[in-house]
Amino acid sequence: MSAGPLGKLYEQGECIVREGEIGDRMYVIQEGEVEVVLHGSGSEVLLSVLGEGDVFGEMALFTKRPRSATVRSRGQTRVLSVDQKTFLQRTHEDPSLAFRIVQKMAERIESLNKDLLLQLQRDGKTRESHAFLDTAVMPR
Repeated sequence: MSAGPLGKLYEQGECIVREGEIGDRMYVIQEGEVEVVLHGSGSEVLLSVLGEGDVFGEMALFTKRPRSATVRSRGQTRVLSVDQKTFLQRTHEDPSLAFRIVQKMAERIESLNKDLLLQLQRDGKTRESHAFLDTAVMPR
C-alpha cells in the first residue's frame, strides 16, 4: 500500500478492512473496485462489489463494534479513509454528506431485509416470513 495525493493505493487482493477488527474510520473508493466478503464455516461468501464513489466501513463512525466483513481490493484501488473528526467537520460544511451516508445505510438495511425474507420463504418458514413482514418496514 502506498500513499498518494488522494488516498492510499491498494494492489490486487490487498486487505483494507478485516472482519472482526475494531474500526474507527470509513472509506471512500476513489478509483477501482473492492469486494466485500464474509468468512464463516471455513468458507468465504462474496457479499458485494463496490466501485468508485461508494463508501464502506461507515458504521465505525457511529459504533465501536467489530467490523462485520472483510473488504479487499480488486485490482489497483485508490481509497480515501475518513475518521470521525474529519467526517463531522465535512458534514458541518456540507450536511448533505450525512444524508447520503444515512441513505446508503438505509439501502443496505433494506437489502438485508429482502435477503432475510427470501431465505425464510426458501426454507418454508411462512409464518416467520409473515411475522417478519409485519415488523419490518417492507411492502408485501
